[in-house]
Amino acid sequence: MEEQRETLQRIISTLANKNDEIHNFIDMLNQTIQNVQINSSNAISELVDEFDGLYSILDEMKGSMSSTIQQEQARKIHVLRNQLSQCSSALESSEELLELAAQSLDIKDPVKFSEAARQIKDRVTMASAFRISLKPEVSDSMTHLMVDFTQERHALQSVKFLPVPKAPVIDLAACLVIDNCITVSWRMPEEDSRVDHFVLEYRKTNFDGFARVKDEQSWELIDYIKATEYTLSGLKFDTKYVNVRVRACNKAVAGEYSDPVTLETKAFVFNLDNTSSHLNLKVEDSYVEWEPTGGKGQEKVKGKENKCRSGASPKRASVGGKAIVKGSRDRFAGESYTVLGNSAIESGQHYWEVRAQKDCKSYSVGVAYKTLGKYDQLGKTNTSWCIHVNNWLQNTFAAKHNNKTKTLDIPVPDRLGVHCNFDGGQLTFYNAASKVPLYTFRIKFTQPLLPAFMIWCGGLAVSTGLQVPSAVRTLQKSENGLSGSTGSLNNIAQ
Repeated sequence: MEEQRETLQRIISTLANKNDEIHNFIDMLNQTIQNVQINSSNAISELVDEFDGLYSILDEMKGSMSSTIQQEQARKIHVLRNQLSQCSSALESSEELLELAAQSLDIKDPVKFSEAARQIKDRVTMASAFRISLKPEVSDSMTHLMVDFTQERHALQSVKFLPVPKAPVIDLAACLVIDNCITVSWRMPEEDSRVDHFVLEYRKTNFDGFARVKDEQSWELIDYIKATEYTLSGLKFDTKYVNVRVRACNKAVAGEYSDPVTLETKAFVFNLDNTSSHLNLKVEDSYVEWEPTGGKGQEKVKGKENKCRSGASPKRASVGGKAIVKGSRDRFAGESYTVLGNSAIESGQHYWEVRAQKDCKSYSVGVAYKTLGKYDQLGKTNTSWCIHVNNWLQNTFAAKHNNKTKTLDIPVPDRLGVHCNFDGGQLTFYNAASKVPLYTFRIKFTQPLLPAFMIWCGGLAVSTGLQVPSAVRTLQKSENGLSGSTGSLNNIAQ
């Protein structure tokens, strides 16, 4: 019966997961239908705008060309009317001369007849009727202002929707996820010389499979990519996966998106656990600051507190406006100004970085078992390993474990990188900027580990969601137990 119950529970779990996938797919389909309606309405609106633009241009051209014809008509009529006026005047003068000549034929006196004939002859010679052109100065033709829109009509009749670029194909084998960077590579399914640029979109997600419409982060957009490859850099991998999609654009329109690709983004993500930290610590998700007026443990460190007050603990702007919950914390007390991470390391390789405030007096960065004692300071028991930095009275930079100290005769970097290889039994500290190793503990870990931090008079900022840097992996393989950066604290199994 127990086996049947377990089998039934597995079936129920499988059905529930499948129902969840179908529900998510239905949500996606409904969202797609809504997008189709919206996009169709936008397309029609843009089409109407384009045609209205054409109508406006044609109306403007029609008005301009009609005006030209009317101006030509007015010019020709003016010329012809001037010519008509000249001809009418010449005709009137000629008719008067004709009547005078006819009357002269009736003159009987030879002397008078000769004089009249001579005058008529002179007037005829000078008559305007013989000087004017009897050809119209302009023609009545307006064919020079005719238009033929045959070519344009054919062009308009052949207008179609713009050719949309086809969806690119993401080359999953060529995509690379390394050093908190994602390199995405793609190709067009066929050559398209009209493609002007590409648009890449990505979003973080914790789901692998069907896209979730609800509770999904919005797509981040990278526009105007000219090549068929792009690298997203400086990412924080605080989710399990990243969805990526690409589309091609020509000068006028964007094509369909490629099929989205899901890339795994493994990284160690944790927050500082403010519910189990020392009362003198002000703890936010990724920042811890020592406060002299925290509460418990004040009497034991009164001397230190007064000294530190003279240097005034540095202030930091609040992060995200989050309220700090102090509660009844008593996980650590006394001089163990400790806060732990809220995610345990039980296998694999993990990496995070820490930056201390410049005027921080004393701090430790490392790992510890969950069994770290209430009053235990990091590195002073066999359940914790750390790098310790002391800037109070004298400067100290050392690796510490089980109350044993290995002084490091090297400068303290601005940022510390912590690489924990749980299965390989290595805890290595790095200069986070140069990836130069500072010290390596070699231990066979027997319990889950928690990131651990101890701070006095100052603050620490923690960066998580980081992949193990490729430089760190390469160094670890090449060193293979190099002893130059290790000391007497190694090979202590706990």
